[in-house]
Amino acid sequence: MSERVTYKRLLRQFAAIGPYLREDLCEEGRYRFDCLSVCVSAKPAPDKREFWGWWLVLEQQDHSFSYHYQVGFYNAEGEWLNKPLPKKHQAEVERTLNHFYKLISDKLHQLGCQLAPAEQVTNELTVTAA
Repeated sequence: MSERVTYKRLLRQFAAIGPYLREDLCEEGRYRFDCLSVCVSAKPAPDKREFWGWWLVLEQQDHSFSYHYQVGFYNAEGEWLNKPLPKKHQAEVERTLNHFYKLISDKLHQLGCQLAPAEQVTNELTVTAA
């Protein structure tokens, strides 16, 4: 393996994947992503809308990364709440999470890095790169 991929390079690579990276919540060795998968109602102003979706934290140890994620509710205050997904939205949230997982795993593979679930990953949704 070559030297460790730098923080700034990882931020650029992760930002290139799409609108998932929350750079303001990242720090060296710890990267945060999320996805607002399903809008609850389009009636409120865009900055006051609520969503069902997921958030994921990626932690780095040299050339390997572990992840853990949660699904839940993004409220009008801009905070994620760990709430059970309504059944009618589970498929869409799972689809967006699996799509992101494929993108991030492909990107890390290109960088010569490994990706594995963290020990605390016990969610009902199964993330796959398929």
